[in-house]
Amino acid sequence: MWVRPYTVTNGRTHPSTVLELMSLVRTTGKVAPERLGHDHAQVLRLCQSPISVAEVAAVLKQPVMVAKVLLSDLIQLGAAATRAPSQADSTDPALLEALLDGLQRL
Repeated sequence: MWVRPYTVTNGRTHPSTVLELMSLVRTTGKVAPERLGHDHAQVLRLCQSPISVAEVAAVLKQPVMVAKVLLSDLIQLGAAATRAPSQADSTDPALLEALLDGLQRL
């Protein structure tokens, strides 16, 4: 079932953490998904292995900004950590193809 973006983010339209489309996010293991609301728990489960912001949005079938707001909440809680992609990563064909696949699923 599709839920309106402003409902998922409680009306927030800007993340509290700067995240790029290709930023990689991974769970820290400090917060169990069961202790979170449905949407945050779903995102945290996606982050069991490093995943890009674009891929999270594609799996959620929500706009990228919704994924960024949810991910930034998890980062502030200490439940997830992020790292910006390095310049070396940005030309990796496998990474670019994964990003393209994620964007096409939107």
